[in-house]
Amino acid sequence: MALPIAYEARLAECGSKHMALYQALRDAIAGGLLPPGEKLPSTRALAAMYGLSRGSVNLAYEMLAAEGYVRTGVGQGTFAAGAAGTAARIPGGTAAAQPDLSAWGRRLMEIGGSDESDETDESDEGYVPATSLPGAEMEEAPLSFVPRNIGERWFPWAEWRSAVASVWPGSKGNREPPSAPAAGSLELRRAIAGRLRRERGILCDAGHVVLTGGSMQAIALLSQLLLEKGRTAVAEDPGYTGIRMAAQAAGAAVAAGAVDDGGIVPRDWDADVLFVTPTRQYPTGAVLAYERRLALLEWASRRGAWIVEDDYDSDFRWGGRPIEPLKSLDREDRVVYVGTFSRSLRTDIRIGFAVVPSALRDAFVAAKRLYEPHPTGLTEQRALAVWMAQGGYDRHMRRMRRIYGRLQGTLRRLMEEKLGEWFRVVPSDAGLHLYAVWRKNEVEYERLRQACRSFGVEWKDAGLYRLDPRSSPPSGIFGFAHLDEEQIGEGVARIRRAADSLGL
Repeated sequence: MALPIAYEARLAECGSKHMALYQALRDAIAGGLLPPGEKLPSTRALAAMYGLSRGSVNLAYEMLAAEGYVRTGVGQGTFAAGAAGTAARIPGGTAAAQPDLSAWGRRLMEIGGSDESDETDESDEGYVPATSLPGAEMEEAPLSFVPRNIGERWFPWAEWRSAVASVWPGSKGNREPPSAPAAGSLELRRAIAGRLRRERGILCDAGHVVLTGGSMQAIALLSQLLLEKGRTAVAEDPGYTGIRMAAQAAGAAVAAGAVDDGGIVPRDWDADVLFVTPTRQYPTGAVLAYERRLALLEWASRRGAWIVEDDYDSDFRWGGRPIEPLKSLDREDRVVYVGTFSRSLRTDIRIGFAVVPSALRDAFVAAKRLYEPHPTGLTEQRALAVWMAQGGYDRHMRRMRRIYGRLQGTLRRLMEEKLGEWFRVVPSDAGLHLYAVWRKNEVEYERLRQACRSFGVEWKDAGLYRLDPRSSPPSGIFGFAHLDEEQIGEGVARIRRAADSLGL
């Protein structure tokens, strides 16, 4: 169970572990992130989650009980105070200044892009589809570590088909649904907002959530609205190439945000928008330190800039402390939080979402409506809402975390044992790939890559994600979600044989 609490922030402020836990839980309960009646983890589970002693957790729980924030029952557990099912209070965020839209965005709004009906459209009540740079595609080797998201064998097709059938127009008495708002299915937006409050600590409701055709659509729309010639975007280096392409296509200059083992390194960039992956940097897997997250928010406030937080695979974490999204620390409503279900479902099920600040929402919805006058993927959106409500999505995710945790552990162990002479595997407790830095020179790296092709194995070259591929040592991305343990073992063995054949 993930808890939507700001433990790291409180720990940095007070330095006392039990006080930090007490304050973080108190704030989450008072703010509605932990709704009345919500069962809290056991002292043992919470201690393991945050690396605390059970004594510290017991003390925090006792303080909360003494002040009426929690109630306990012998043999039952600890619960947030209040009656179960009471609606959580979602406080309003600090109003941000009106955005300085691009000329394209201003023209869109001038011709009537805003439509307040999207805020209250209940028509869908009750209804509950990543590549490298162009030209980089190549025929896949028989055994490939190139990331492909989840494998066919892991997806519960029967459950998903049942959920789709239950909302298909005309089936089981369903009528043909009227046009949905451009923001997407209201039921799914409500479900996402609830999950974000409970699991990610993000204060939002359905009105803040806009559904998109994957996270890249959200990033492209934001680029068109906020960037143009004469403006600058900061993108991580290395970082996802699609982000740089979207910013450049909008006419903006792209400044490189250097990344080290602690994520992006904050600078006083002269820029308008920052694109960042703080909870798990892509592709290195680095987690952005709390102090750096605060520095980014301070930069955005000082510059009047916007931050686009791409939280592309936060669902896949099987160890370590829960990571607080940048959005959960945002007090000025300057962060757009972007997520996707394409990793947890299937790549061809294009459902993404954005939690959009109030000042940007009308323009964002107008831009989406322009490209999709009739929103696509509504059946899949409603099916996902039903699947979530029935508990099927959570069961699927629990199973996937167990499977991927085992696969990641197998790949990491084998790479360290058999390929450690050549690759340094960057530690990670989340995500669907491992990032490994080459220990030798670039010529030897390229020789091994070519030799591995003849041995029927390959991985993804991380140089594709750098603005200047020569600015750092060669590195590779090794995906494992589409493989099983036997395939992982065989793939690593083939790389080893290829290296031995070259005498490296």
